Amino acid sequence: MKQIIQSFKTGDVTVSDVPTPAVQSQGILVLTSASLVSVGTERMLVDFAKKNLLQKVRSRPDLLRQTIDKARREGALTTLEVVQNRLDKPVPLGYSCAGSVLEVGAGVSEFKVGDRVACAGVGSANHAEVVSVPKNLAVKIPEDVDFQSASFTTVGAIALQGIRLAEVKLGEVVAVIGLGLLGQLTAQMLKAAGCIVVGIDIQPQRAELALQLGADAVATTPDDLSGICHRLSAGHGADAVLIAADTKSDQPVELAGKIARDKGIVVAVGAVGMSIPRKVYFEKELDFRISRSYGPGRYDPEYEEKGHDYPYAYVRWTEQRNMQAFVQMLSEGKVKVGPLVTHRFPILNAPKAYELITGKTGDSFLGVVLTYPETPDLKRKVVLRSVDGTASHGEENKLSAPLKQVRLGMIGAGSFARATLLPAIRVAHDVKLIGIVSGSGLSASSAAERYGFDYCTTDEQELLNDPAINTVAILTRHNLHAQQVITALKARKHVFVEKPLCLNEEELEEIISTYQGVRESIITEDGRSSSAIQPPLLAVGFNRRFAPFLVELKQHLQRVQEPLMLHYRVNAGFIAPDHWTQDPAQGGRLLGEACHFIDLLIYLTGSTPQTIIARALPDSGLYSRDNLLITLEFANGSLGTVTYVANGNKSSGKESLEVFGGGLSARLDDFRKLVIHDGNRSVKRVARLRRDKGHRAEWRAITAYLTGNGPIPISFEEIVNSTQATLAAQRGLQDGEPITLHHRS
Repeated sequence: MKQIIQSFKTGDVTVSDVPTPAVQSQGILVLTSASLVSVGTERMLVDFAKKNLLQKVRSRPDLLRQTIDKARREGALTTLEVVQNRLDKPVPLGYSCAGSVLEVGAGVSEFKVGDRVACAGVGSANHAEVVSVPKNLAVKIPEDVDFQSASFTTVGAIALQGIRLAEVKLGEVVAVIGLGLLGQLTAQMLKAAGCIVVGIDIQPQRAELALQLGADAVATTPDDLSGICHRLSAGHGADAVLIAADTKSDQPVELAGKIARDKGIVVAVGAVGMSIPRKVYFEKELDFRISRSYGPGRYDPEYEEKGHDYPYAYVRWTEQRNMQAFVQMLSEGKVKVGPLVTHRFPILNAPKAYELITGKTGDSFLGVVLTYPETPDLKRKVVLRSVDGTASHGEENKLSAPLKQVRLGMIGAGSFARATLLPAIRVAHDVKLIGIVSGSGLSASSAAERYGFDYCTTDEQELLNDPAINTVAILTRHNLHAQQVITALKARKHVFVEKPLCLNEEELEEIISTYQGVRESIITEDGRSSSAIQPPLLAVGFNRRFAPFLVELKQHLQRVQEPLMLHYRVNAGFIAPDHWTQDPAQGGRLLGEACHFIDLLIYLTGSTPQTIIARALPDSGLYSRDNLLITLEFANGSLGTVTYVANGNKSSGKESLEVFGGGLSARLDDFRKLVIHDGNRSVKRVARLRRDKGHRAEWRAITAYLTGNGPIPISFEEIVNSTQATLAAQRGLQDGEPITLHHRS
């Protein structure tokens, strides 16, 4: 399908071929008929992206400071790679569209295939032939409302939310500053609500249009607006002022204070400067409010992603209900959007729309609509380059024998895949990148283009059923790992999964059973003894085991013949409670990240944990039980602690490890400085430009094993032990009791 993409590095807008997205749980798949270009928000994005790097830095000094701080903590090369990855990440444009439902996801009963709908949301209602939209960001549209009109619904809901915050009443005088698209819709809805509407815009044709569409009076200068408000309100001033302008200037806020009555309400709906002049706002005791997009529910993942609605009796107007109210006004003719449309472009000509709104053509504009073909290409797979024939790979895909080449399929194409793992895989030998899959299609497409995959898709089964693929890497959200590992093993693929392996004991048992079943079937099919068979690979992304500094430390510990004392301090940083990593259904931070450090202590001690004690600071409501202390008692007598905190300061660095035993003392700071005092000698290692957490070495070890040139990177038994220990820590955190582990023989 076609989708409008912007390069954040260059600002170029292109029409790209991407796989049709997959429908999500609590969501719907929509065939787009029309979408509205946001001439304010999207112009701002395009203008910013077209700046060169120096101009970007000057316009966002806050990001410059963050970048400098990151370089000091993590090294210049590491930071440069992060910046480059963000610049290379494509930006989907658009957030307001209308079309017909193609498919309905699990948990959705409000819509059915064929329903005509209006959709909202950045990252959802994009300029694309097919969009995947959460159910709470879509509404049905009446039969007498055409798709072009319905494509205005998002902007209409934004305008309506501003009106609700202004608390306007029948007969009140309300001023609208800025009569662009947002202001025109605001003025019409205010008039429908029985208000006396006054508008201002510096463009006379926009002011005249508002007058034609029902405004009581308009102005093109601040003095004229002030005089009109004074006259229509019997000298009191406007009861409410809605600022719908798009400017960095503070003048709209200053003007609003001048024309408002005592104790009036001023609402900033558009993106404007907000330096409030204290004198006039204080003397009139004005109420200044900022409207947050479409209404209650916006930016709440429980509402938008999980589909949990707010109780009608307590939250009368959510963002979805605002959308419903707007389409109803369209149906009743109270709001007219036809006169607002100045330009229409087919999606294939969409770049011309952005030349228009960024001023390249010099033409005036207001409402810009994109139109779409009735029968687009709905394939969920896009082939980027000719794929090698697969007939010759049948033998090398046998899990019982070394591979001639690792032929990789990747499930998940998020930031970690693009910024960390794929660069590490790219430098490994004997790896051919075959296919990559993501739910949105766009992230898979961009990663495939950048790293040279043969194809991208949104269909996981397409990848698992591909005989050209012998190894699968899983980099999805944590709650999906276990089932995807099981499915990939049953598809007879070698498997790498980013941590964690799973989220509970039941999932672990199923993985163990599946792995053992696959291994036994391989032995039966091959006919040789188990000792002669190369076990199938199931690797977990415990990359720190492979970090050069840790490998060197491990070598020094080989001579120590007594129990070790270890302390790993992780200054992980604050993550808001509503972030997906804090969601218990996704595992939380102990299972999702602290598993790294538990595994590393197991690796360094060379022993299995026997008893685990986990404690967290009392829940204050700010944190999500992610200030943790985990103590591990090992079979060889070693003791280890993991201090994982969210309440620290980033400037002190993230990770610090200390190890003591047999006359050896060692300290590792953020994988950039290692100091070992061993007997009469000392070792000091410093990585000045880049910290190395072992991702590259991990993938070199994986490919060496799969091609018969090295030992297994981490045995299946070690992975099970680390996972059991992490799950025990989670259980101990919940129960408040020490957990004794009984490992498998």
